[in-house]
Amino acid sequence: MYELKVESSFSAAHHLLNYNGECENQHGHNWKVEAYFRGFNLDKSNLLIDFKVLKKELNSILNLLDHKDINTLEDFKNESPSSEFISKYIYKKLKEKINTVYKISVWETERACASYFEEE
Repeated sequence: MYELKVESSFSAAHHLLNYNGECENQHGHNWKVEAYFRGFNLDKSNLLIDFKVLKKELNSILNLLDHKDINTLEDFKNESPSSEFISKYIYKKLKEKINTVYKISVWETERACASYFEEE
């Protein structure tokens, strides 16, 4: 099996719902996003998927979040936009475009991340 990873980032504001602490207040992050892809079969160029395609599709999703107040976005109405929830959101959106996506990791700081993947 082959595994690929691409990284990108976005900046956005959010606040957590149903939370008692500093993060219930509006604040922002410069999120780093890692997208992992897995598969067995290479194409005629011995590529699983072209990195250019992976980056383009990931960035098209991150552009929906970049420089936004995530709490005000339709897909996040009445949801607490935690890093966990954001990783699932990105995963589901990317899965619609590239079915070999395996895992999404969303880093809100350089030492803290949340990941989402589905068991096969």
